[in-house]
Amino acid sequence: MADFDDNKARASAWFKSLRDQIVAAFEELEGPDGARFEVSPTQRPDGGGGIMSVMRGGRVFEKVGVNWSEVHGNLAPRAQSAMAARGVPGMAEDPRFWASGISLVAHMQNPHAPAVHMNTRMFWTPGAWWFGGGSDLNPCIEYAEDTAAFHGVLQAACDTHGADVYPMLKAWADEYFFIPHRKRARGVGGIFYDDLNTGDWERDFAFTQDVGRAFLPAFLPITRARMDTPFTEGDRETQAIHRGLYAEYNLVYDRGTKFGLETGHDANAVLMSLPPMAKWH
Repeated sequence: MADFDDNKARASAWFKSLRDQIVAAFEELEGPDGARFEVSPTQRPDGGGGIMSVMRGGRVFEKVGVNWSEVHGNLAPRAQSAMAARGVPGMAEDPRFWASGISLVAHMQNPHAPAVHMNTRMFWTPGAWWFGGGSDLNPCIEYAEDTAAFHGVLQAACDTHGADVYPMLKAWADEYFFIPHRKRARGVGGIFYDDLNTGDWERDFAFTQDVGRAFLPAFLPITRARMDTPFTEGDRETQAIHRGLYAEYNLVYDRGTKFGLETGHDANAVLMSLPPMAKWH
């Protein structure tokens, strides 16, 4: 297989630029006297690292992380076996890998403003490459118009790549962001995809970029509309309990969490998705 070094560099640089755009937009939303991101480098002992950006205690965001990473090396035996079981060509014989992406999770101060997740990534092995990612909305107090607006922006981004793309990725998200032991979804869905390799790297990269670009137009208008809504202590209780669902999902089922911990990436960066506070009945 071709070396792909140029493609790797382009993808990694684009994910980092998207991280920069989102961080700037979120700090602008906080206002001139609002919270700011704490930025720190991360290191993977066996190769690569990234940037962890976390903002806490903001006027709008109670906790939000926008992380970028570029890691490489040899997969640990357990991760290698999992990749081989998924049918990744050559993985059973050669454990080398490279991966880069952006990962975002936002937990809001106002219970009427929905939590959100987004990520896009590229993965490479000597025998294969693919893209993955998606975005999903996680309100504790649901508004049908917010759900429709969020999905509408995602659908518009997908529709430029084919009328069948959004329905397929929405159904994939509904299946993926489901909590089996609770028999319910963790939110109101979005889109999700993995193992994207049509054989045309430029085409798949362009699609992944469109998914990333759609995030701010999908999320910011909803946040602006809800962030100053009056709320009660009962609303905060509802929010805390709903955050428990999010924590359960990320610790038990999320592929990114499992991969990050199994490959030795910075645990704080991997677990930045967890809410600052949650409750269980």
